[in-house]
Amino acid sequence: MPPVISEGKPAMACGRSPQQVMQNHPFLRLMNLPDILPGERTKSIHVPHVVVTVGLPARGKTYMARKLARYLNWTGIKTKVFNVGEYRRQATTRYKNHDFFRPDNEEAMAIRIKCALDALEDVRHWLDDGGMVAVFDATNTTKERRRMIFDICTQKLGYKCFFVESICDKPNIVESNILEVKLTSPDYTDCDKETALQDFLQRINHYKACYQTIDEVEEAMLSFIKIFNAGEKVMVHKHEGHLQARIVYYLMNIHITPRTIYLTRHGESEFNQVGKIGGNSRLSERGERYSRALADYIHEQLDACAPFRQAQHICAPQERWKTLDEINAGTCEEMTYEEIQHKFPVDFAARDQDKLRYRYPRGESYEDLVARLEPVIMELERQENVLVIGHQAVLRCLLAYFLDKPAEELPYLHVPLHTIIKLKPTAYGCEVDYVKVPIDAVDTHRSRPKVPGSLSAHHQGAANGASCCHNGLTNGTTKGSTSTSGSCAGAEATCDLMSEENMVV
Repeated sequence: MPPVISEGKPAMACGRSPQQVMQNHPFLRLMNLPDILPGERTKSIHVPHVVVTVGLPARGKTYMARKLARYLNWTGIKTKVFNVGEYRRQATTRYKNHDFFRPDNEEAMAIRIKCALDALEDVRHWLDDGGMVAVFDATNTTKERRRMIFDICTQKLGYKCFFVESICDKPNIVESNILEVKLTSPDYTDCDKETALQDFLQRINHYKACYQTIDEVEEAMLSFIKIFNAGEKVMVHKHEGHLQARIVYYLMNIHITPRTIYLTRHGESEFNQVGKIGGNSRLSERGERYSRALADYIHEQLDACAPFRQAQHICAPQERWKTLDEINAGTCEEMTYEEIQHKFPVDFAARDQDKLRYRYPRGESYEDLVARLEPVIMELERQENVLVIGHQAVLRCLLAYFLDKPAEELPYLHVPLHTIIKLKPTAYGCEVDYVKVPIDAVDTHRSRPKVPGSLSAHHQGAANGASCCHNGLTNGTTKGSTSTSGSCAGAEATCDLMSEENMVV
């Protein structure tokens, strides 16, 4: 059978053997560099990391890569995924069939090797330009390929390498991943479902022919984690430093079971009505009505209930989480924005200039809040169906994580009162619906001001006790989606309950 390749761009590796590609590629010429001396960069704490995925197709490598990048970026660690499949699709204009992945298809193999090396070269440039973690998302199924990556990244460039291998021998998990993710890829846009499925299974067989799992004896120098059957068992070998420890802990907590995450603020409080921040006030009459309406909605969705003031009509297992307290406004607690502007004009303007990092006097910043909420994210990743009832700043942080929002946007995400935000994590994204309960409430959202330190007429009115209409949402559901990696699960319910207290159900 003649080599089967796709029509490609002029810059492709067509006509060259894999050996020629490897001899001439700039990334492999790095092998000629002198080794990093012991005690130099690799022994430092703040060293760029390359996370390398390993495994057959349809084992969840890209799912884990994107989730990991989202988590690390959320915590402030600059991370980017380099997916070799995307490089291959850019290098070839049309995928034909699984023969492209045959080990004996030398011309196609040359293209695939070049794409992998191009991605690694981009990894190098990105880390040298200030990135902290690069996720090299590819199969990397041979010991030779892994050794090449390890030697260049650690010995020549001074990075740290951590390998993440996903092993799955359960046909139902593999088939589910193929049907949900792979058959919708650009490779199969003109293919019927059954033909695409059979072709992809053949592609997997081609990789199996040369697949070598990481060997802790022969590859003892590697730091790695092996994840079996989407988290049934985990094996960790030689992880080094706090960053790799965080990566291991995170990957041990994620799972792929379908689920729904509900986020909602507590019912409107008396402080909300007069524009005060923080504090521990009672619910308003409308807030009490919302707590009952929320219970009705959750009963419809989950058939559950709980006995506390904020969600006193919902029955479900509960926990109070002190970690879910609202952002601490320090000396500005129980003040209106107008009062803060009058008493602390310099601080008020400083917060407008950098709301993410500004810390209230004797209080917290949004960056502090993200650090405080990291254990909550870990717990939410472990849970199945979850309801979180919390505060505006807290839910902004959680929403930014699940929707993969840039850090600078986080403090300005709109989380209106009396609205249920329904998140459904998917393989590479997160569907989001905004369900407005038809009970009016003040609008506590403050947009990014054009002039730092200024107040809109809206907030001046709120400070004087004016009650603003709920928000721009209409009754019913507003739908949307975002392209993030997401986890999936399904069974109980977790809630931060109480108007100005915290609980998990």
